[in-house]
Amino acid sequence: MMGTQELYKVAEQALALWGLQGAPIKLIAQRENAVFQVQTPNSNFALRLHRPGYQTPEAMASELAWMASIGDSGVQVPTPIVNQSGKFLEPFEGYYIDMLSWLTGQPMGCFGQPLALDDRNGTFAQIGRMMAQLHAQADAWNRPNGFQRMAWNRDGLIGENPLWGRFWENPDLPADLQQQMLQCRAQVDVILANENLDYGLIHADLVRENILLEGNQLQLIDFDDCGFGYRLFDVATTLGKNWLEDDAKELEAAFIEGYTSVRQQDWQYLPMFTMLRALTYVGWIVPRIDEPGSDERQERFIRAAKIAMDDFQARS
Repeated sequence: MMGTQELYKVAEQALALWGLQGAPIKLIAQRENAVFQVQTPNSNFALRLHRPGYQTPEAMASELAWMASIGDSGVQVPTPIVNQSGKFLEPFEGYYIDMLSWLTGQPMGCFGQPLALDDRNGTFAQIGRMMAQLHAQADAWNRPNGFQRMAWNRDGLIGENPLWGRFWENPDLPADLQQQMLQCRAQVDVILANENLDYGLIHADLVRENILLEGNQLQLIDFDDCGFGYRLFDVATTLGKNWLEDDAKELEAAFIEGYTSVRQQDWQYLPMFTMLRALTYVGWIVPRIDEPGSDERQERFIRAAKIAMDDFQARS
C-alpha cells in the first residue's frame, strides 16, 4: 500500500466519483484498507481504499451487497453509498474504492485493554441478540448471482493453507506448543469432517473495535473479513477477546442468553471454536512480525492459544 501522502492524494481525487470533490478528509485507519472520514455540511462518510490483492472485486462487491441488505433486519451497519455512476464500488488509481455512511458510535473497547462498560452483562446480551439477528438475516436473504466471499470452513481454518496462514509454523512457537497445535488440529479435523454444524454468512471480525456504542444502541462495522463460516466461529471471535476479563464466564452466559432469545444454537463446540479463533491469530501475525508492537501481540496471541488449547483438550 502507498505511503500516507500518496493515499491522501488518491482519496482526494476519488471524492469526485461521488460528487464530493474538495470535501475535508481525515485518515482514520490503515491496515487491510485505508479508511478516510469525509466531512460534509450535512453528514459524514467513510471512504475506503481497499488494499490491493486482499480481496477480489467480486468479493468486495459481495460484501457491499450484504451490507446493503442488512438495514431492514434491525442491525445497524454502514450503508454503502452509490457513486455518480450508480455503482457501490469503483476501480481508481490502482485501488477499488467505496463509500459508506458514517456511524457515530464509539468502539466498545480496544485491543488488549480491559473492558470498561457500565452494564457489562446487558451489553453482551445485546451483542448476542444482534449477532443472532445477523445470522437470521443472512439465512433469509436471497444472495445475488455471482456472490463470492471467503470461506471460514474446515480448509479455511485448519487445511494445508488456512485463510490466515499456517499457524503451526509461527517461528516463535516452542516445539512442545507446536506439537500441541498439530494434535489439536488433527482432533478438530475429525470433528469438522463428521459433524453437521451451523454454517452460513458470518461477520468473522466482531471484535471490540468493530462494535460501536451509541447510547443504548449497538452498531457493527468492518465487514472486510465477512464470509461463509461456522456460526460458532463468529461467536468465538467476540467472546474469545474476553479471556483476560475476570467475569468472562458471566459475559459468555449473557451473550448466549441474548443469542438464544432470537435464534437457537448448539453450544457444544464453542470451546473448540474459541481455540480455532485463537490459533488464527497465531497465523495472522506471521507476515506482520516486523510491524511496530508485534512483539507484544505475538506474546499475547501465543499465550491465548495455549490457554484455549488446554481448555479444549481438557473437555475432549
